[in-house]
Amino acid sequence: MSELPAGSVIGIVGGGQLGRMLSVAASRLGFRCHIFEPSENPPAGQVAEYVTTAAYDDHDALRKFAESVDVITYEFENIPTEALDVLQALRPIRPGREALRVSQDRLIEKGFLQDLGLKTAPFADITDAASLEAALAEIGAPAILKTRRFGYDGKGQARIMTPDDAAGALADMAGAPAILEGFVNFTHEVSVIAARGLNGEVVCFDPGENVHEGGILRTTTVPANLTPMQRMDAGLLAGKILNALDYVGVMGVELFVTPQGLIVNEVAPRVHNSGHWTQNGCTTDQFEQHIRAVVGWPLGEGQRYADVVMENLIGDDLDKLPGYAKEPNTAIHLYGKADVKAGRKMGHVNRIVKD
Repeated sequence: MSELPAGSVIGIVGGGQLGRMLSVAASRLGFRCHIFEPSENPPAGQVAEYVTTAAYDDHDALRKFAESVDVITYEFENIPTEALDVLQALRPIRPGREALRVSQDRLIEKGFLQDLGLKTAPFADITDAASLEAALAEIGAPAILKTRRFGYDGKGQARIMTPDDAAGALADMAGAPAILEGFVNFTHEVSVIAARGLNGEVVCFDPGENVHEGGILRTTTVPANLTPMQRMDAGLLAGKILNALDYVGVMGVELFVTPQGLIVNEVAPRVHNSGHWTQNGCTTDQFEQHIRAVVGWPLGEGQRYADVVMENLIGDDLDKLPGYAKEPNTAIHLYGKADVKAGRKMGHVNRIVKD
């Protein structure tokens, strides 16, 4: 339970942009980072002290990685269980395994949230055409069919507007276990970035209002359009999730705002795209907050000192970089990715909104 001193090594599983920004935050606090990533030349490797390039089934590489660090965290949740078994035998993993078990499977996650008394969209386990037909009869259409595992940024999903769409949607799952979720009549989506320390302390950032395009987050605006009571409820339910998981680190909780109250869409056991605004709106951003938590330091305050609009730079948005660079009160964060691809997050900008 003791705090790790500056100079300790933090192992980060995954070398994408989130690992990159975690490494930058860690270096500001005097920590060194070691990245474990299967692909060569990952974005996080450009700013970390050490990089191991190896597959997740390379147990020797995993052991050497674990032995070289003092604590292990991760930037994405779909880490193979066997790899986690190897790592956990040697070093603490924060956030813990239970958060990964719950979040890796949408069906398990929905059940976990409902067991906490939180509202979710209606859902059903889908194993075949008959179970999908029965679920549609109960939940109704429109609905959305999702793979239970490995979906992100709109991938692994198929809309069912009428029962006639069911067969095609099921075929899109390519045999993967799936879950049917009923549509929620919501006015807008918000997300809460919350953190929990080793001592159980919980700190929440202000909720941000999200706008998606093509299943990918386009903007997050802070402050969100919420009543004071909704703002309080959002923080309380995030804290309830963190405490139930005995969580250590930062989590993103996505919520639908409805006339009947807040409905939990999903949770992400890591720093989150919708929390990037904290880099220019708070003294302690989500990345430093996560590092503070996993090394056992006190959490920073989550207070916001500026209104911010975060905009993702996706694909050829990067061509607009000269224009962004000229904008006043605009901070640019690029991810160091070599190849520009449609739908690929290349960076983001944070615009400070002034009256």
